[in-house]
Amino acid sequence: MDRLSALMSRFTLSVRSCAIEEANFVIIAEARNSRPAYLIYSAGEELGLLEPDKSAVLLSARVTWGGPQNPLLAALPDEVRQDLTNDLEMQAIVDLLLAEQTAARCGSASVLNRLGEVLLVRLMRRQIEQGEMQVGLLGGLADSRLSRAIVAIHHQPGHDWRVDLLAQEAGLSVSRFAELFRRSVGTTPLAYLRRWRLTLARQDLERGDRVQRVANRYCYGSPEALSRAVSQEYGQTPIQIRKAAAAQNDAFPVS
Repeated sequence: MDRLSALMSRFTLSVRSCAIEEANFVIIAEARNSRPAYLIYSAGEELGLLEPDKSAVLLSARVTWGGPQNPLLAALPDEVRQDLTNDLEMQAIVDLLLAEQTAARCGSASVLNRLGEVLLVRLMRRQIEQGEMQVGLLGGLADSRLSRAIVAIHHQPGHDWRVDLLAQEAGLSVSRFAELFRRSVGTTPLAYLRRWRLTLARQDLERGDRVQRVANRYCYGSPEALSRAVSQEYGQTPIQIRKAAAAQNDAFPVS
């Protein structure tokens, strides 16, 4: 199964051009010419590294991707820098993105968003392939054994998972799986499962789903059990979360 798709599909990704001061995603040119040399993405609120030559910035953009609830963002270091000089495929995508930005044709904002999404997916993929991440989700996904269990959680969050079943997915003994998972991901398998379920439950509640239906969907024994878990995690009851989301949608309706 795909290591990223099930997780990524749960969070809306937006890439929009902005001033350098607001950017958390930039493409930088080589010092000796205007060719793209590398891109930088910051999982934090801003890039604190653009103090040098701002004229070298070919593109500055703001990426939003589910905020702190997205475990992919939580797994990233404060700064991810990708060298483009020896990556012809990435260079081709960047060239298309820059051309679209310069031409400013009809629908360019949508095209920029899609191409920016492609770049970010490839950036995530590269982080997994390099296997150099510190403790966190991407470190777990980089391990071919753990990734099978993690992807199973992402694909089937409502399954009645136990540690032994997840260990079977990984092809490891229970003790070895639990040890390796904690060391690589930084938490226990069931704690990660719990957090993922609550993330999805909150999304569903914000869309207006009923508490009973959400509780059934994510393997909570009752609406009361879900309410306790949500309140402990977010400091709000499911009803409060749903009402707050409805009020925000009324204030800022989607056109």
